[in-house]
Amino acid sequence: MIDKALRLILIKQCSIAINRRYRQLSLTACVFVLFCIYLPDNAMSQTNVLTVGSFNSLKEGMAPPEWAVKEWKGKADAQVVKDDSSKALRLRSAKTSTALYKKMSFNIKDYPYLNWRWKVTKIPVGGDVRKKNTDDQAAQIYVVFPKFPSQINSRMLGYIWDTGAPAGSEVISAKLSTTRYIVLKSGAGELGKWFSEKRNVYEDYKRLFNEEPPKVGSVALMIDSDDTKTSAESFFGDIYFSRE
Repeated sequence: MIDKALRLILIKQCSIAINRRYRQLSLTACVFVLFCIYLPDNAMSQTNVLTVGSFNSLKEGMAPPEWAVKEWKGKADAQVVKDDSSKALRLRSAKTSTALYKKMSFNIKDYPYLNWRWKVTKIPVGGDVRKKNTDDQAAQIYVVFPKFPSQINSRMLGYIWDTGAPAGSEVISAKLSTTRYIVLKSGAGELGKWFSEKRNVYEDYKRLFNEEPPKVGSVALMIDSDDTKTSAESFFGDIYFSRE
């Protein structure tokens, strides 16, 4: 944000330059400086935020176009829906395992905080991230850190809403050793309620992987109920990284 003193100095400099018929500063430069001065404060602060997904402006009934779909088992059911006064991305699973992911590339130290809103309305009965044969969750958000060779060595840090593992649990995936989970919500006690989350991904990564993180390669949203052969439903609001 440009403070008032700096604004006054810039305005004065532009005024002097214009009065001298642009001998010291061109009209184009003045226009640019004045544009910066009167740029709204929220626009000036946009560099502090890196948007992952913003669903309010999207058409209902469709999956967000900037996200790719991955289907491990069954067909993905993901679409933007109206929820109360805003829009959200709804994920549903019926004995399926699917995900949406968005490719990104940045240093997590520059934007260490992941922010999002989520709501779960149905959890996979019997799901438990601690067991390989019941590893189903209604809501999962992953930050993916590619490491060569990426297909077998990439790190995945997942924040999940589990059925059986207690909130606060930190788990190494029973299916893939390069994946770490942090259970933020658990069970059916808070179904149907929206929650806002904020995590320091940089610090979580260092603690769980005991190393400095490589660059972020993508963010993924996942839902699955194939292991328990049940069903699940969840909603995600806007998702973004921030500096603070």
